[in-house]
Amino acid sequence: MADEAPIIVIRKKGGHGGHHGGAWKVAYADFVTAMMALFIVLWLMSSSKPVKDAVSGYFNDPKGLAKEIGSQVKGAPVPVPVPVKKDDMQKLKAEVEKSLKSMDNFDKFKKQIEITVTPEGLRIELMEDPKGTFFETGSARPTPVLQELLQVLAAKMGQLPNKLSMEGHTDSQPFADERVYGNWELSTDRANMARRLMQSHGVRPNQVSQVRGFADQRLRKPESPGDASNRRISLIVQYLDTAPGGGATPPSASADQGAAAAAATADTVTVAVPGADPARAATSRPPPHPATASAPAAAPAPPPAPAQKAASSGPA
Repeated sequence: MADEAPIIVIRKKGGHGGHHGGAWKVAYADFVTAMMALFIVLWLMSSSKPVKDAVSGYFNDPKGLAKEIGSQVKGAPVPVPVPVKKDDMQKLKAEVEKSLKSMDNFDKFKKQIEITVTPEGLRIELMEDPKGTFFETGSARPTPVLQELLQVLAAKMGQLPNKLSMEGHTDSQPFADERVYGNWELSTDRANMARRLMQSHGVRPNQVSQVRGFADQRLRKPESPGDASNRRISLIVQYLDTAPGGGATPPSASADQGAAAAAATADTVTVAVPGADPARAATSRPPPHPATASAPAAAPAPPPAPAQKAASSGPA
């Protein structure tokens, strides 16, 4: 019995060991972050200067309000309307010409566009040709060429605080039945169509002060009443009104400032019938300010029969 080996009993305790904590996770996260930063620095050091400027611009201004943002090298600042004064009209003319030249087919109709600085402001005239580049014959329906052209002009004009006027002109070719629809209606409809199209592509609703139709009373070529260039629409960028304490001064003032101010603040569609004002018929060029064209409307209207006769006999 004494020679028997002692019995050794080994008992193992079950269960998990003591909690060792999560310190290793923090250390591993720091290591991964440091490696990511290292590779970003190495990538930036080997990148081009535009990429470096873009990344730097993003961290300096994450909202993209600075000149350099992360999505592009140079950000596009929000355009602020800049008043176009009398001395700036030549500069605006050059900018408009530059915008039009960017069109793909500009060379095909560049001879039909005339931009001049007049006493009213900057006048942009779009003249027809015998083929009907801008309008369908005898209709106010615009062609795709005119639609594209007016969209380009609207994008530029919408950046200005200046008021705009739209004019429509026709040649002396009469309609079959002037009592139903004639050159007076056609010229006004074409000018109003240009207004609607431009307002749907950038021109503000309150920016257009007047829409006027002159039929064939202001021919571009009086010696050729049937010439295609007499059929045209005109866009006038008006001078800013004189304001106390500064502002642009128009080259000529209206004789009646009250009537001019009232007409400039209201959107009007005017059909200029020469029979309504004999003194106006002697004027061969537009009045000094667009608002004065609507001043005769304030006078008492003539009897119905003479007015209708004047309107129907004007285009003849």
